[in-house]
Amino acid sequence: MIKPIGHYFIFLCILLLAACNPTHKTSPEEGYKLLVGWGSRPPTTLPFDSLIISDPFILADEESKMYYLVGSGGSLWKSPDLDMWEGPFNYIEIDTTSWMGKRPLVWAPELHKRGDLYYCIATFTNTQLLVDTVPGRYEVQRRSPHILVSEKPEGPYRPLSNTPYLPEKWSTLDGTLWVEEGKPYLVFCHDWMQTTDGIVKYVELAPDLSASVGEPVAMFKASDAPWPREMRSIGELTYGMSLDGYVIDGPFFFRTDNGRLGMLWSSWSDQRYAQGVAYAITGKLSGPWQQMATPLVPENSGHAMLFRTFEGKPLMSLHTQSLDMEKPGPRRPALLEVDLSGNELKILGRYR
Repeated sequence: MIKPIGHYFIFLCILLLAACNPTHKTSPEEGYKLLVGWGSRPPTTLPFDSLIISDPFILADEESKMYYLVGSGGSLWKSPDLDMWEGPFNYIEIDTTSWMGKRPLVWAPELHKRGDLYYCIATFTNTQLLVDTVPGRYEVQRRSPHILVSEKPEGPYRPLSNTPYLPEKWSTLDGTLWVEEGKPYLVFCHDWMQTTDGIVKYVELAPDLSASVGEPVAMFKASDAPWPREMRSIGELTYGMSLDGYVIDGPFFFRTDNGRLGMLWSSWSDQRYAQGVAYAITGKLSGPWQQMATPLVPENSGHAMLFRTFEGKPLMSLHTQSLDMEKPGPRRPALLEVDLSGNELKILGRYR
């Protein structure tokens, strides 16, 4: 019997489905479809604390002196000062005849600048395609990261290629970009819902990021760290899932000021979602990776990334949510001040 995915995942799916534009009708002749996080809603200006965004990612664009914020759902916000944000804006366009389908879900996008171009790495879920059936668990939908490109930070971003980057029978998500010794790599999560114990993997990319090169390499499993908890280990009401297994989400790489290579990643722990960190013993992507004993941010927060303000201050962006089990409310973005001057990343407190 196929088991239900669970209340938390269903809630997120409903949120993301609602984020897709329900009024836009597509046809093969259009070639590309604009994915809109908020449909035809006109742009507005909101303070940072009023935003509702899961998996927030901020690009600090030196050329335009503007911050660009994206997150799951497919909308973009921009701000000159991190305080007041204008949006939501359309910024992603896809070929609706590709593997992504006519109305894919958009998960955990990232924006990166390389040379004169801007790249968006986002996970797309085609809910109409099934790639696997996990006995006793459920059916696995087609989900994978893909790379898009634009000449401007606000888009529109279009796929570099319609060829998948990763094996079609895998359920993968949360791709991020890392460059080592001049070679670009796509780092991603092999979904815990397919593997039971989520795995971080990487694959080399072509120099222009248009395709993957060679076979993916495993880095570590979620259970390799001491702090993650199995989704059903304390009960469904604690985690909002009816499945067992270890979640692994949101890899993001950084170096401390002394050159130590670290990776942010998230899972579920004693206080629901949590933000963790690991460090490469060799200083290279291939590891091995040393897991910290406790989460960086333990209280229902995670999917973090790092960036620097235009004044040079390092900040962490992540989403947070109330620990109230009955009324947790939506996920909201938060900014934390961090210290990278030593051998480890340290959290200093909220940025205001």
